[in-house]
Amino acid sequence: MSTPTSTAAQSPTHPPTLYPREGFGAPKDRQGHSTGSVVGLPAATEIFSADNHISVADDIFYERFPEELKGAAPRIWYEDGAYMVGMKGKTWTGGDFGRVLMQYDDLAGAASNNIEARIRQLKEDGIDKELAFPNAVLALFHYPDKALRERVFRIYNEHIAALQERSNGHFYGVGLINWWNPAGTRATLSELKSLGLKTFLLPLNPGKDDDGNIYDYGSASMDAVWDEIEEAGLPVSHHIGETPPKTPCENNSVVVGMMVNVDSFREQFAKYVFSGILDRHPKLNIGWFEGGIAWVPTALQDAEHMLASYRHMFNHDLEHDVHHYWDNHMSASFMVDPLGLRLIDRIGVDNVMWSSDYPHNESTFGYSEKSLASVVEAVGADNAVKIVSTNIKRFLGLPVDAS
Repeated sequence: MSTPTSTAAQSPTHPPTLYPREGFGAPKDRQGHSTGSVVGLPAATEIFSADNHISVADDIFYERFPEELKGAAPRIWYEDGAYMVGMKGKTWTGGDFGRVLMQYDDLAGAASNNIEARIRQLKEDGIDKELAFPNAVLALFHYPDKALRERVFRIYNEHIAALQERSNGHFYGVGLINWWNPAGTRATLSELKSLGLKTFLLPLNPGKDDDGNIYDYGSASMDAVWDEIEEAGLPVSHHIGETPPKTPCENNSVVVGMMVNVDSFREQFAKYVFSGILDRHPKLNIGWFEGGIAWVPTALQDAEHMLASYRHMFNHDLEHDVHHYWDNHMSASFMVDPLGLRLIDRIGVDNVMWSSDYPHNESTFGYSEKSLASVVEAVGADNAVKIVSTNIKRFLGLPVDAS
């Protein structure tokens, strides 16, 4: 990989960059360069990526649906370098989504059919453990038949839990739950926990109820769902990727979409704070993944201003100051975020988690050792250990001193 060079790198307004002029290229063409340790970190530090992704390679839904329902089962197949999800030969992961999948699904470890290659490939990039979110399966978040949607989620959880078991502590999968019905929430969470999964992905866009009304996470009608989530004791994970561009985009639409993807973090963050979700459910633990950390100080700053400006109009008054909700209930992950690291005192070193985001385009795969070294340089060795290892273990409820 080329050494980053830039005339702007020496300017105070353009700090040194990890990025080569020509970019990194497709992940399927990259490889790890780990030497076995990161300069400045204790030798025994386990590098734990807080946000990776995995594609499902097998046709698990069709295979596991009962015979009488197989005609309604989503299908998974390999086509043009990517694992597609759809029905009757029509993919739900076409367009930009499909083109992105084609950049990495051919990596030996990108999909669920070779967990051993995945562990090896990550080790070559200097990563010991990972938390893995779904890829194309996210297209099923709003499958119209809610009973079949829940069946799909349960099958996915079983599949990903089996990979977790086979990984011998290297791989932790993110599960999926029913968020639209309290009884279903309880059942899917109970099953998810029994499978050994440590967290679940809750969509930022919850979709519509049977009457066509959009669910409001902050409404009283959703409190029973939050009751079940709080009782289960598992942390909630939110992830970017649900906010498409608001207008058409003829050129470079993929990256324009990525630039706006973090938008919905602010809306849901505001609902946790101002709609009273955390006041009514004070045991919740929330993780924000792949949106970086630099958004946090501005969100907190704006929330404080809005609180002072609109409190006289509230129909729910806050029980705490704005920072309390972030400090005690939330954390966020990043891959490369020098600005966020410069603001670490405002964000909190205990509320930040490093990730590789393997195998995505924006992942640090192929230069993770440089990304990790930049964390050490920014915050020092002790705080870096928290960011690249300890904090995600605590988020998942794993032993911090696990070998």
